[in-house]
Amino acid sequence: MVDVATEIVIHRPRGVVAGYASDPENAPEWYINIKTVRWESTPPLAIGSRLAFRARFHGRNLDYVYEFLELDPGTKLIMRTAQGPFPMQTTYTWADADGSSTRMTLRNTGTPAGFSAVVNLLMVPMMRRAMRKDLARLKHILEAG
Repeated sequence: MVDVATEIVIHRPRGVVAGYASDPENAPEWYINIKTVRWESTPPLAIGSRLAFRARFHGRNLDYVYEFLELDPGTKLIMRTAQGPFPMQTTYTWADADGSSTRMTLRNTGTPAGFSAVVNLLMVPMMRRAMRKDLARLKHILEAG
């Protein structure tokens, strides 16, 4: 079982942070490994929406489809892989911090099938590092804008 969470405070209002982060079209800008996003369902984003993502991770292309399970604008978003290399659930949460700032938490949970326990142990720190870089990039984009 993989369960990795990280958070960051972004000095922008919650509506701005959540609006940008929850827009799948912005994912390639702030997720270092995501290269493309393609709608499989009709926009706008809603519960049941499906999007195909292509990521590049350790020299390999990974293609997967996320289905959106929960969407509480400005508060929480939950999506789960409907198909892809391993089952994963991603949760974003946003909360007010220091008046006009936002605390964003990014959490990935899942049980990668076909991977040994050793590979799972190595995967957690790699995922945590990548997630921290993604949130730092998001912070940079939103605070610079």
